[in-house]
Formats: sequence, structure tokens, C-alpha cells
Amino acid sequence: MAVFEAAVRMGSIAAAARAFDMTPSRASKHLAALEAELGVALLRRSTRQLALTPEGDRYLDRCRHILGAVREADDEARAQTGAISGTLRVTAPVTFGALHLGPVVAGFLAQYPGVSLQVQLDDRYRDMRSDAVDVALRIGKLANSTLVARRLGACRMVLCASPGFVAKHGPLLTPADLAGLPMLAFSEAVSPADWTVRDSSGTSHRIAGKTRLAADNVQMLSAAAVAGAGVVFGPSFILGPAMQRGELVQVLPGYPAESLDISIVYATRAHLPSTVRAFVDYLVEQLREPFDWDQGHGSPTRPKKTR
Repeated sequence: MAVFEAAVRMGSIAAAARAFDMTPSRASKHLAALEAELGVALLRRSTRQLALTPEGDRYLDRCRHILGAVREADDEARAQTGAISGTLRVTAPVTFGALHLGPVVAGFLAQYPGVSLQVQLDDRYRDMRSDAVDVALRIGKLANSTLVARRLGACRMVLCASPGFVAKHGPLLTPADLAGLPMLAFSEAVSPADWTVRDSSGTSHRIAGKTRLAADNVQMLSAAAVAGAGVVFGPSFILGPAMQRGELVQVLPGYPAESLDISIVYATRAHLPSTVRAFVDYLVEQLREPFDWDQGHGSPTRPKKTR
């Protein structure tokens, strides 16, 4: 049942096999045995993808509830001994996870050798209950829900261009200075405040440029901006390192954009598993302001402790 759920969640039998440290052929045998016992086909297999049958779709939902209950029972039993062990399922945004989570999870694994992590990078807000996710790292304004959210800090949004571009078209100090200049835009943006900045009086200004390049990956847009293609708008956790290296400079420094929240989210439970608590506490300690990627270009500073 667990192999079946993992194969659907991870998109392939091979991925599920890796998660359970078994061969793909053995994972396939688990699925075949489950289907034979039930007398129904749960999955349609092809060389490229897995697809749930209608019976498999209904069975998957029940499986996740059952497996969740088993994991809660295991967590409660481990909590009695004080041992922090087991498998933790984590989801995070693709680019943030790829750029910044690797060293953090490596440190956590070193501190807790009895824990294994399954990390899935996905820019969608996954349903934590139906997708059997323990902890989610999310960026944006969170809707009210029964989930617990702990804010780690601000995701600063910045406008940047290469020094050469600014020298050619600058100075770029007011929103009007960007009118007609090529914009490098994130095509999947859902925030209504995208390409909007505020002046010192709090009045909003929408940047009225021409989109010359649209892409669904800000890393690619950052590289294009470094090469002089135009002005890019995006989160400092992507653009910050290039700014620190001098490859990009902030434009409109006196016109801040609205920041988003970086939060860690987990389900409310009567008995929070010790593994989840340990991971959340570790992330809160390791990922806190001032973030490394905000250093050196107008980032907020943490107040010094006084004795």
C-alpha cells in the first residue's frame, strides 16, 4: 500500500523503489501483488507515466488515510522513548529548495542520524493531508486554514538590471524611468502586486514597460538580466547572490515592492511527532533573518542582543 501511494505521489515506480531502498522490479511486484489481492487494476502503466484507474483513485484516498494513521501511531510510540527517527516528507518551492535547502537538510540529517527525508520540490501548494506531506515550506500570503504556520522571514521582491544596462539607460531612479524599457517577466506570477512598487508616501506605482522576455523560471530571467537583456523583477533569494557579486544592481532603490512571507507549515495534531517538531525547530533556527542572500543590498538587519 505504501509503495502504491509513493508511486502515484512521486510519478513513477522507480522513484517509489528508491524511496523504499528496493529495486524497481521488487516495487513492481508489490504493486502486482496488491492488485492481485484486490482483484482490480489500480494503475495504468506506460513507458512515460503512471495513471490511476477510477478504482485506483478511490483506493488511493483511503490508503493515504490509513497510512497517515499508521505513521501517527508510530510517531506516538517513538515519542514515548524520546527517540527522533523515521521518515519525514517535506515539500518546498522548486528554486528556493534547489538554491538554499540542500545545506540546511544536510545539517539536520547530520544532527539526527535516525531520520530520513523525502523532499519534493513543487511550486504548487500541495494538499498536505491528501498528499501525505509532513512539513511544507511556502512563500506567499497564506490563507487561513487549520494548518499551523511559523513565519521564517520576508521574501523581498526587487527590481534589478546589469550595471551595463543601467549605464546605457540610466539613471533608473523613478518608475517613469523604466517606461518603455525591456522587462524580463516571470510568466507564472499570481500576485496582484507583481511589478508594483510604492513611493515614500505609500502610493503604488505599476511599472509600465514592455515585456521582451517571459519565462516560468526566475533563474533563467536572472541570467538574461546579467547578460544585459533588460530589467528583471523577482525574489531576492534568487537575485540576491548576483547582486552581491556585482552582476546585477537594484533599480528604483527608493521604491520598495511588497514583500511576501517565507513560512513553514505543518498540520495541527494533538501529539505533534517529535520528528516534525525537531525539523521545524531546526529550520526556524537555520533559516532566519537577515538571510545570507539579502546581505549587502539594503537588507533588514537583526537587532543586536544586549546584556
